[in-house]
Amino acid sequence: MAAPSAHQNRLAQETSPYLLQHQHNPVDWWPWTPAALAEAQRTHKPILLSVGYAACHWCHVMAHESFEDDATAAVMNELFVNIKVDREERPDIDQIYMAALHLMGQHGGWPLTMFLTPAGEPFWGGTYFPKTSRYGKPAFADLLREVARVFREEPQSVEQNRSALMAKLSDSAASTAAVTVGPNELNRAAQQIGGMVDPVHGGMRGAPKFPNCMMLEFLWRAGQRTGEQRYFAAVELTLERICQGGIYDHLGGGFSRYAVDERWLVPHFEKMLYDNAQLLELLALAHGRSGNPLFKARAEETVSWLAREMTTTGGAFCASLDADSEGEEGKFYVWTPAEIEHIVGKDEAAFFARHYDVTAEGNFEGHTILNRLARVSATPEEESRLAALRRRLLAVRDKRVRPGLDDKVLADWNGMMIAALVNAGVHFDAPSWLDMARRAFDFVADKMSRGDRLGHSWREDRLLFPGLASDYAHMIRAALTLYEATGARDDLGRALVWQAALDRHYANPSSGGYFLTADDAEGLVIRPSATSDDATPNPNAIAAQNLVRLAGFAGKHAMREKADRLFDGLLPQATDNLFMHLALLDALDLRLRGAEIVITGSGARADALLTAALKLPFLDRSVVRAPSKDALPAVHPAAAKIGAEPAAFVCAGETCSLPVTEPAQIADSLTRMRQ
Repeated sequence: MAAPSAHQNRLAQETSPYLLQHQHNPVDWWPWTPAALAEAQRTHKPILLSVGYAACHWCHVMAHESFEDDATAAVMNELFVNIKVDREERPDIDQIYMAALHLMGQHGGWPLTMFLTPAGEPFWGGTYFPKTSRYGKPAFADLLREVARVFREEPQSVEQNRSALMAKLSDSAASTAAVTVGPNELNRAAQQIGGMVDPVHGGMRGAPKFPNCMMLEFLWRAGQRTGEQRYFAAVELTLERICQGGIYDHLGGGFSRYAVDERWLVPHFEKMLYDNAQLLELLALAHGRSGNPLFKARAEETVSWLAREMTTTGGAFCASLDADSEGEEGKFYVWTPAEIEHIVGKDEAAFFARHYDVTAEGNFEGHTILNRLARVSATPEEESRLAALRRRLLAVRDKRVRPGLDDKVLADWNGMMIAALVNAGVHFDAPSWLDMARRAFDFVADKMSRGDRLGHSWREDRLLFPGLASDYAHMIRAALTLYEATGARDDLGRALVWQAALDRHYANPSSGGYFLTADDAEGLVIRPSATSDDATPNPNAIAAQNLVRLAGFAGKHAMREKADRLFDGLLPQATDNLFMHLALLDALDLRLRGAEIVITGSGARADALLTAALKLPFLDRSVVRAPSKDALPAVHPAAAKIGAEPAAFVCAGETCSLPVTEPAQIADSLTRMRQ
């Protein structure tokens, strides 16, 4: 067999938009494949692993500076086997090597630049490295030469790093002692985290500012659990500032990933599907309590953006929009006074500028990021006038060179958005949102499934299979949310099938939780099983919520016992770092406080009861439809109470209320049962 040809970039046949961005680099890129690892072992070269994603600004910077540079690429090609990975397509790989970077005491981020042995084991790494020496970092080419020299001439140093990192990666390193976490412990954690909230701008104090939706949900649940208004106020303040800040796209809708400042003014301009899904749910919750019309407006505008810019022809949702266009971050989104005046005229431009912070000097590199942080008051008539001006500016902006769209379909992120559309659509009486959710759900169930198994990423009729635990967790949640809202029994059946596949292929017997990768997936240097959250909730936490809800929907007490084993196994790790395990604590709150509202009977009266039940905050309630007595499992505590007339039964723990026949009384009954 002939040796592989030299100087060959192998990314052109990939489907990941991120990998395709690098297909013309002079670097001999490999995708992550067994062949790439075999090449490293054949040549006994170390591996340079570069992990990023399509919407990552600093990934673009490093690509332009180094990967598109012939001289730097020549050094890379001579000394390393170079592997490029899309972290959204392969979060399992990213999780392993990001954990290794953290174990070296370094802050994480993307691009992730790791150096591996030919067997794929990490021995050193970092994130962004400049082409020339600056920021206290060496020039990338000099760094490459030194790493390669150490690999050749100081194998003992490489082995010491490798063995230490692999030992730590393989060791759970967490306490295995039993811990007790109940309402009191959750409340103490809420007090601690609530004290970290910025009282002026919301979010965590300081900069940069991430929405951190798991934290916001945790505080919201604390408000529901304790009745303390300060928790609700902290979340509503954060959402209000995010909705008025530059992190929100005031013309096109949708939220950027984070703000680089403490005021939510200057975003990192990429828009991620998962952020918008989580924020959509929080907007519905906050609107349900406060009635703030701002939250409804932002939810509606964000769903419009989702439908207009982020939906594939098959009805599924794209992964992200890039921060950059024409080589500049944010260029698509920013304005000058002259541009606005040219479009709408002098008087209207001055009116618009007062409300949207448009100034001659600008607020971002001589340009203006539109925002309403100054909260200039406007009458309803003025708001209508501003809306008309926004539409005119958007029509012109749409003609600009657009940021790149990463149109791959990720099952887990789609599951997040499907559930958000359903929960928000029920709250805002928007049936079209449920229709959008159904189309996306059907796409994943049809195009991204093989039998009872899910894949992870789909693009151009190519499916990355098998999927990850996160795909199952979020798509099961999506199925249960649809079932709750529509009563379609097929959704419950699909959730049960996927849960069985998750248990069969991903279960981690040592923790009661789940590995990220399947038992028949490609082998990596370790099998990833992190329990902490990142920008999205950890899949173990979502799986725990699903098990609690499935126990009620399907009458399977074994599901609740499985959830309890998961909590027993993972809570010791959460207590070591509560802030990184908030989604698991959110799931525990559901286990401790979750209530089922059983709606019996049929007809108009049953429908009215059902509507009222579904309007209650969705975080800690499940709505079960039982048109007849045999629709409930015989073991359900409400089964023996069902009579001839439509009624609602509120069940907490193993106890159910007396029949409730008036829709307005369901909320009061729920409060009494929890007490």
